Amino acid sequence: MSTNHDTKDIQQHIKVYMIVFATLAALTVATVAASYLDLSRGEAIFLALAIASIKGSLVASYFMHLISEKALITWILMLTAVFFFILMLFPMTSFIDQAQLG
Repeated sequence: MSTNHDTKDIQQHIKVYMIVFATLAALTVATVAASYLDLSRGEAIFLALAIASIKGSLVASYFMHLISEKALITWILMLTAVFFFILMLFPMTSFIDQAQLG
């Protein structure tokens, strides 16, 4: 009974998953550490969204196997992320304007 999977290939995939797991764990520690920083609310939100975006992209890329998808799907996902950040920018600018007036 022969399989198409080579032992070295499987070990390479396991190594990649372990590196991604360690990176996600480190980013979780960074998230907790960032919560103790003395930042303004806007800066804290931006930092939290930046860390969460990196973690989300790692999960989507490796654990959901989107890293090996066709270019069209990748561009659609990146466009979605750009629109998300644009839509998050509008309330943030309103919040900053209110903070400066008050």
